[in-house]
Amino acid sequence: MPKKRGKHAEKGKEMQAQCKRVKMEAACSLSAMSFENPDRLFESLIFPIKQQTFFREYWEQKPLLVQRNDPLLAAYYQSLFQLSDLKEMCSQGLYYGRDINICRCVNGKKKVLNKEGKVSYMQLKKDFDQKKATIQFHQPQRFKEELWKIQEKLECYFGSLVGSNVYITPQGSQGLPPHYDDVEVFILQLEGEKHWRLYKPTVHLAREYNVEPEDRIGNPTHEFILKPGDLLYFPRGTIHQADTPLGVSYSTHLTISTYQN
Repeated sequence: MPKKRGKHAEKGKEMQAQCKRVKMEAACSLSAMSFENPDRLFESLIFPIKQQTFFREYWEQKPLLVQRNDPLLAAYYQSLFQLSDLKEMCSQGLYYGRDINICRCVNGKKKVLNKEGKVSYMQLKKDFDQKKATIQFHQPQRFKEELWKIQEKLECYFGSLVGSNVYITPQGSQGLPPHYDDVEVFILQLEGEKHWRLYKPTVHLAREYNVEPEDRIGNPTHEFILKPGDLLYFPRGTIHQADTPLGVSYSTHLTISTYQN
């Protein structure tokens, strides 16, 4: 089990406590995660993969796709965050840039469609429906108790800060161009379906975020559809892009990230 930057993790917890917001309780009362201790939490996150197998064969090496087809787990994942939660959250006072970004991938580039100031739910829904924009929600654990508990345990497990974002993308649309990140990434599919393509890294275990042009990345090494309850892991530096297929009204997924250099 990796341990990293314990002091930073403790400092991060203090900072998170200061900005902790009123959270909405998850609709699903029965947790599919084990909160007994950090080890058990991570074990339940990657189930049925064993921890030893994960760190020996996948961690910082290659992607892991876990497709579960488990209705109970799918219902639990959906309870973590839903598109329908946004109306109530907007009433608590969300701001563009700080809490939410609106974006769409156009001709291989990220187009940011943010307005100024406070987020209006009606405007947000209009951009989502009419402009096919992706909603990127920053640090949703501020509003969701279950996500807060998951990230707290993961910070103890990794000894490193853990962040999260939720991405909600309408059908036939893509929010971000092909890119790689400077963090280890765990994707939890919450609602709908998402079509993913992963590519061979151009920078091994990258230390910074970067967009890669389509003509440089070649053919995907992995291509698949994530459905509710599925989990995807890939190391920092893994080039990726994802879109919501036609015929699927929208996709919601949670990105949990750690080990930023």
